[in-house]
Amino acid sequence: MLYENALIYIEKEEAQVPWLKIFTKEIYKEFSDCPTHLQRELFDKILLCEKALLEFYQPEKINIASFANYVPRVHFHIMARFKDDAFFPECMWGKQQREVKELDLPKFEDFVEFLNEKLKS
Repeated sequence: MLYENALIYIEKEEAQVPWLKIFTKEIYKEFSDCPTHLQRELFDKILLCEKALLEFYQPEKINIASFANYVPRVHFHIMARFKDDAFFPECMWGKQQREVKELDLPKFEDFVEFLNEKLKS
């Protein structure tokens, strides 16, 4: 777990690209089921994570998704995307476009420190 407060927690998804997942602590099936204060908290943290990924990694694009078909609780995926990642321009669940072993990116651990500084302010 990278971060948590009383309402949400943030985890890393193991993937080729920097990928965060934000979960509600309480189980809600749909975003609209969440109380307004939790909706605001999720929205604020999604924006914060997006801006942190943009600033730190300078990706081509940020993808944000919420499906919750396999994990039936509200959560969001925030991914930094690069022209040379294995799936770009497809989504990360789409058809792989090329073989890529590893992207030349700054260490995720350094990003976590950067993100935590943003979350504290």
